[in-house]
Amino acid sequence: MRRLRRTTAVTIAAGALLYATTTEPAQAAAPTPPAGFTMAWSSDFDGAANSGLDTGVWQYDTGPGSTFGTGEIETMTNSTANVFRDGNGHLVLKAKHAGTNPATGWTSGRVETKATYGVAAGHTLLVKASIQQPDVTTANGAGYWPAFWMLGSTLRTGTPWPTSGEVDIMEDVNGRSSVFGTFHCGVNPGGACNESSGIGSGEHACGGCQTGYHTYAVQIDRSTSPEQIRWYLDGTNYFTVK
Repeated sequence: MRRLRRTTAVTIAAGALLYATTTEPAQAAAPTPPAGFTMAWSSDFDGAANSGLDTGVWQYDTGPGSTFGTGEIETMTNSTANVFRDGNGHLVLKAKHAGTNPATGWTSGRVETKATYGVAAGHTLLVKASIQQPDVTTANGAGYWPAFWMLGSTLRTGTPWPTSGEVDIMEDVNGRSSVFGTFHCGVNPGGACNESSGIGSGEHACGGCQTGYHTYAVQIDRSTSPEQIRWYLDGTNYFTVK
């Protein structure tokens, strides 16, 4: 289960590039952007408990996980059993299992922002969200793979992956209390981004990430030469691609 804090702009597989913000549930408005930034987009998860998303802002990415090319066995749904607001300003993405076969019977949720954003030369884009990873451990978390990521908008109009581009802001596997950041580009296999692996940070410890909220962010900086993509965990830059 992943809970995304209130007023959190989230882009999972959407290709939306934005400045995303988070606030504590007690606050009513998005916080002031960091110095030098202006707000491009934000969305909160206010709403009744067990209600679905605002489909004017969000869209569900449904269907068999096997179509995503990453060996997934779950089916993505738009059911409030898998994707729902909890009534306290959080979005919950919940994996569920039915039956006794651990290799079948899984459902989960995957959502995208409808809006897409880019960053002009000479500017910097910041994308940020506060997320609690699934509260599992290595003993019971095999197969869990939470992610907060961006895909290039032209994937929606026919540009193939990885040419369309991908920035993985947060990925974790198997309840390991860690985080991976990755950049995908070019051609597959090989190319400038060493596909299909991409250019990755490797595994970084993320203590408490299974049991509490932590902030995951990326800055795409086109104001410096060479341009940079920088990954942050709780405000600390742990990986940079130039």
